Amino acid sequence: MKKNLNGLYHWDHWDHFDRLDGGRRRLLALAAAGPLLGWSAGAGAQAGAHLPGIIKLVVGYSAGGPVDGCARLLAPALAAELGTQVIVENRPGASGSLGGDAVAKAPPDGAMIYFGASPTITINPNIQRKMSFDPGKDLLPIAPLLTYTNVLVVNPELPVRNVGELLAYARANPGKLFYGSAGIGASNHMSAALLERMTGAPLSHVPYKGNAPAMSDVMAGNIAMMFDIVASARAYITSGKVRALAVTSRQRNRMLPGVPTMIESGVADYDVGGWYGLYGPAGMDKALAARITAAVRKMLAREDVAARLLDQGYDVWAGTAETLAAKGQADRKLWALAAKGIEAD
Repeated sequence: MKKNLNGLYHWDHWDHFDRLDGGRRRLLALAAAGPLLGWSAGAGAQAGAHLPGIIKLVVGYSAGGPVDGCARLLAPALAAELGTQVIVENRPGASGSLGGDAVAKAPPDGAMIYFGASPTITINPNIQRKMSFDPGKDLLPIAPLLTYTNVLVVNPELPVRNVGELLAYARANPGKLFYGSAGIGASNHMSAALLERMTGAPLSHVPYKGNAPAMSDVMAGNIAMMFDIVASARAYITSGKVRALAVTSRQRNRMLPGVPTMIESGVADYDVGGWYGLYGPAGMDKALAARITAAVRKMLAREDVAARLLDQGYDVWAGTAETLAAKGQADRKLWALAAKGIEAD
């Protein structure tokens, strides 16, 4: 086997915006959006709920990861639509919960908005014994942003070619088929836990501090398998460093059209994906939230923004605050099944 490889995430953060002072960053964002949207910088000050001069887009994970990368990709475009400055602030810890807690307890003036990843909203309430806030009550859904799909990959030396053979191997070797994840409660941990619950195949979990070290151990043969985001895993699949068995979405993924779905592979009703959305404090003014919702919908309709998301392996998820709220409620129920017996501090 080849040596471990790290640095799975190669995100274009639009870092040139971060190197500029706030005023020039805002002007550049507005100027870039103007030709596409057909409006001037002054249009951002249209009548409606008052926006703060600076909006902090709070990310509950460290800089450099996928959630942070998407937030930094979208922040300049959102700033252009709103006509105000939008900056990313990282508050990592507790699987995204520290960031969510900060926004839940922030003044409801729109100055702090949570860039929420689905595990924090839907998985953490099922496994964390003492969450400092309730995502379903203490956060106000504002707008959905995007969705993503995971793919199940295995070490190429494992003697399996499809999901059926993998499950048979697990049953024949109880306690010996190890899978990695980004940590207890991460979406890829719960994807494997759900597979175990739905099929009865015994799988053994090895939590890591991120997807990159877990993938390195899959390639090295130290563990057998893991679920990973399609965009991150694709290069290792095409190079033969890992073997893809199935994607977790109901339909095949455009980036891996030759890889079947879990449903096609015989696991009925297995339809799992992740998503990101924006949330404000529960007491946030509804008119202000609606203004941000409208801006997000315009942002996602821009061809340049959609193209960048698609290039990163994501799908645009345009919708309303009600769309986001309903998805959060449904997924919390889904993960309750997989979370039985799993507990995190």
